[in-house]
Amino acid sequence: MPETAPSTHRYHFISGLPRSGSTLLAAILSQNPRFSAGMSSPVAGLVHTLLHEMSGQNEFSVFIDNRQRAAILRGIVDHYYADNPAAVVLDTNRTWCGKLPLLSTLFPESKVIACVRELPWIIDSIERLVRRNVFEPSSIFNYSAGGTVYTRSNGLSGPEGLVGQAYDALKEAYYGEQAAGRLILVQYEHLVSHPEKTLQALYAFLEEPQYPHDLDRVHFDAEAYDRKAGTPGLHCIRPRVEAVERATILPPELFQRFRGDAFWKDPSQARKEIPVL
Repeated sequence: MPETAPSTHRYHFISGLPRSGSTLLAAILSQNPRFSAGMSSPVAGLVHTLLHEMSGQNEFSVFIDNRQRAAILRGIVDHYYADNPAAVVLDTNRTWCGKLPLLSTLFPESKVIACVRELPWIIDSIERLVRRNVFEPSSIFNYSAGGTVYTRSNGLSGPEGLVGQAYDALKEAYYGEQAAGRLILVQYEHLVSHPEKTLQALYAFLEEPQYPHDLDRVHFDAEAYDRKAGTPGLHCIRPRVEAVERATILPPELFQRFRGDAFWKDPSQARKEIPVL
């Protein structure tokens, strides 16, 4: 495998399923001045595009070897965060789970935090956003003003859908050979119900000194981005970290359809070497 030069930052990655607490977790971690964390960045997209452009589909790829490819891709990450004063950078993107072999090569010391949640509640959360913004069609559904809760759920959970793609990437990472020692799953339910325990375990996993977070004053602002995406509230979080009970708005049979998809809770499918918080 090609060697890469050391970076001035220590990189980790936040990935996993949508509507599963990645924004909340990033907002909490960013309270630590040693950390830089936020919502999904353009880094993963740049990496994916360059991988494609440096592949055999480009006639000039014969002039690029794997050592150069590795240097270019790592350079994208390093240059994007070049002016960031934080010692530890946590870049967020749902697609990172599908790139563990690449991450383990470019950043051998990096780790991936995968945020997960039971699928019925992910679908429920997205449907709530749609119904809350009745005058603004969402980019999640290509700004379509039509459809029903059933067509939206089918689209989300399909192999090319927002949830389906992330779910498949999560399973690929979880059962992949690079996962042991590199991947940790953080359940949304555990994060909001037991934030202190979750953070203690995360800091230990990242091999970082503990930090006293203020879990009653968590802030994150992405209003301009959410409005441009036609989904106001997409990255909105409550200032206090706590579990909030609510009833689902999904039809009963639709909610039940996605029950049992949380493979990380199934002892017969679980990998003991992959921590699940």
